[in-house]
Amino acid sequence: MHKRTLVTGALLALLVASGIAPTAHAAPDEASRLRAALEKAHPGTRFTDIAPAPVKGLYEVWMDGNVAYVLAQDPRYFLFGRLFDTQAMKDLTGPKLAQRAPSNPGMAAAKPIVFDQLPLQDAIKTVRGNGVRKLAVLSDPACPYCKQLEAELATIDNVTVYTFLVPFLGEARPIAIWCAADRVAAWHDWMSKGDASRQHAGTPCAHPIARNLALARGFGIQGTPTLIWADGERTEGFIDRAAIESRLAAAAPGGRP
Repeated sequence: MHKRTLVTGALLALLVASGIAPTAHAAPDEASRLRAALEKAHPGTRFTDIAPAPVKGLYEVWMDGNVAYVLAQDPRYFLFGRLFDTQAMKDLTGPKLAQRAPSNPGMAAAKPIVFDQLPLQDAIKTVRGNGVRKLAVLSDPACPYCKQLEAELATIDNVTVYTFLVPFLGEARPIAIWCAADRVAAWHDWMSKGDASRQHAGTPCAHPIARNLALARGFGIQGTPTLIWADGERTEGFIDRAAIESRLAAAAPGGRP
């Protein structure tokens, strides 16, 4: 009897619709072809390991400390999250993330964050309303959950958002956005509409993208989006407007309602 493995939403539906059954076997040349395709499509990304996942046709693709699940036949789409075996009630991804953290000194442990000591000059600064409330976000322009978060942040007033562009999925787009004549507009155009017309083309300017990656790793941050609040605490992953408002209030001086 095959293991029943939970993937998540759209990808699970795609696997079922394709009639793909769970397995852990795959030909070595298939992995090699997938690596070649990924490296051609994402020349700025370092793919460290590519191995079959427990679902036929699905590969576990490692980019240093980050992992995505990719269909061998269509590597256009990356699914970020955890693979869970519902029969054994076992997280298949979590232990591997834990094993890899000690091998990368910058990701060995989550370090405390002092908001006012963040290198805010390396972030895109967006001010809404009076800007009195402060929030930092580590974001990747190729990250779909980051785009969802930006839509929520766009509805928040009286806040200053510092966005650190982190190149977990390649550095070309973050550099093009940072080097734009109006990087704030270039960022929001891309995240809200997929519009790259304001982005810089040609020789890159001096940019902080490598420093931002080192910053993320230094704090033990392995994925985007990650939100850093004024009190130094962090939230990993997408949250909605109500949760953002609640957390901004809690992080303010005299907060914690």
